[in-house]
Amino acid sequence: MADPRTGIYPGTFDPVTNGHLDIINRAAKVLDHLVVGVALNDSKGPMFSTEERVGHVEAEIAALDKSLSGRVTVKPFSNLLVHFARENNATVIVRGLRAVSDFDYEFQMASMNAKLDGDIETVCLMASDKYQFIASRLIKEIAIMGGDIKPFVSSRIAAHLLERCGRDD
Repeated sequence: MADPRTGIYPGTFDPVTNGHLDIINRAAKVLDHLVVGVALNDSKGPMFSTEERVGHVEAEIAALDKSLSGRVTVKPFSNLLVHFARENNATVIVRGLRAVSDFDYEFQMASMNAKLDGDIETVCLMASDKYQFIASRLIKEIAIMGGDIKPFVSSRIAAHLLERCGRDD
């Protein structure tokens, strides 16, 4: 029997969006095991702590599909992505592409990761049509400015985000 194919889907997930969950669900269909890596990345000024983000992603995956719970795990990381991949015996890095503008950055990252570890492949999944415009950064801005974020995140994440913004609607 072949070794299980393990992939890493890295991100800040601040907050986890419906687009992220779509990529997680689709990646889990083509991999034996998926590790969702929640990056510490304080330089991005996250609204939620690493522990909160890990908890949010775990709760969203559990609500998404009960069958994923045994095949998808969520872990924080603060080291190089290829090192995190090696630690988890992953041979695939999964990235989501929303628009052509994402391609240049993802191409550079994939090339650099290939130089660091040629045994790890990067696979890009195109965002589904209904999620192409969703970005965590924009969702936070909408929440802070009083807009409706419910079409872009689950009701659980919306409640956490609105509470963090001091909103009670």
